[in-house]
Amino acid sequence: MTLNSIVIDSNALQRMDTVKKANDHDAVNLLAEFSSCIEAKEFLSNTDVDLIFLEIDIPKMGGFEFLDILSASKLSVPKIIIISKRTEAAFTSYSYGVADFLSKPLDVDRFDKAINKTLALFASTNAVRKPKENQHIFVKSNLKKRKVFVKDIKWIEALGDYVKLITTNGSYVILSTMKAFENDLPAGKFLRIHKSYIINLKKIDRYNSRFVEIDNSQIPLSRNKKNNLTKALEAAN
Repeated sequence: MTLNSIVIDSNALQRMDTVKKANDHDAVNLLAEFSSCIEAKEFLSNTDVDLIFLEIDIPKMGGFEFLDILSASKLSVPKIIIISKRTEAAFTSYSYGVADFLSKPLDVDRFDKAINKTLALFASTNAVRKPKENQHIFVKSNLKKRKVFVKDIKWIEALGDYVKLITTNGSYVILSTMKAFENDLPAGKFLRIHKSYIINLKKIDRYNSRFVEIDNSQIPLSRNKKNNLTKALEAAN
């Protein structure tokens, strides 16, 4: 698994150090870096992130305040690795359920252990939550709970605070984030090919550099997702 990650630290030099260590780790895909939690929150409203490297002592909005706001919002809360000079803040950090706490200056071996710990947390969560392909899920649409077999799902489309689920038996609009819905899908069977689309790999008829076709419908393919799609299809066969 690759962890789509961001770094939040108001100290430019220390942020640069975290960025370098993140870029040097094979399991980390660094999407962006921020000097403020306010900028990062806006980014999270439009982008799925698996992991945040978070300094807690940041002007205007501190790290713990940021976590409180994330928890109270409709956004999916990523895994968090707290980074701070204040080792006494570790106890408070763990009370927020963070993946790990790293003290500055960062040690490479300790950094790698924190990443491995985060990967293990994702693995254990997926093992518990993700259904097998022949299983079903219940979705709430139009005030009714409906049984949907995972194998019948064609694709999922983002609609603001909702997602649209397209299946072989019809479509349903559900109150959910894309990230939350993606977490409930079986590993290796579905792929996020665009910020607004998740597809069932077995339903693909054809694809090119711009679109994936499913039942004569063209679904946009992000340029940076094409290689992921090729690899996912190879692994699925």
